[in-house]
Amino acid sequence: MAQAALRVRKYGGTSVGSPERILKVASDLVESQRRGVAQVVVVSAMARSTDELLALARQVNPRPRARELDMLLTTGEQVSIALLAMAVDRLGASALSLTGAQCGILTDGNFSRARIRDIDTSAIHRALEPGNIVIVAGFQGVTRDQQITTLGRGGSDTTATALAAALGAASCEIYTDVDGVYTTDPNVYDRARKLDRISYDEMLELASVGAD
Repeated sequence: MAQAALRVRKYGGTSVGSPERILKVASDLVESQRRGVAQVVVVSAMARSTDELLALARQVNPRPRARELDMLLTTGEQVSIALLAMAVDRLGASALSLTGAQCGILTDGNFSRARIRDIDTSAIHRALEPGNIVIVAGFQGVTRDQQITTLGRGGSDTTATALAAALGAASCEIYTDVDGVYTTDPNVYDRARKLDRISYDEMLELASVGAD
């Protein structure tokens, strides 16, 4: 498909928080694909699942090592991407799910707050070539020595924005339960302004410091 048609879309945990919502997202993706839009879709863990995993970890160890916590928490997004790929398949289209490591997101070794150092987009391009909707686990990556890492708060937004820039996507669309990107948290500061437009670099910077 033409590079100009490529869009990166990110869906937060609320958007994929139940089987019904996953099917709704899948339906939207399939409809766009049938209009000729190539899509890379970044997905968060299902709503509340990260908190549940954290609680589970602390039942077995109140102070888990950061490496093992990252290993655990990345499974939340893997559940989401697999279920969304299954839903797309059910609707008669093709999808391929990829973890952060599988799609080439290379990070530094700071567990729980890793920064993206590079993205090798070759695996994504190969997956797109036969017409798949490519579904990527947000919030995670891998070091050069194959250690699984998480990107910290706002990690899935960081993933989506970084992928859009690396892939030269026509757009990066972030679907959430608020009505846009604000200069600051509107729940905290009542004079926060909603932005009409924001660049990839600006959005990546906001996401990397914890913007939700």
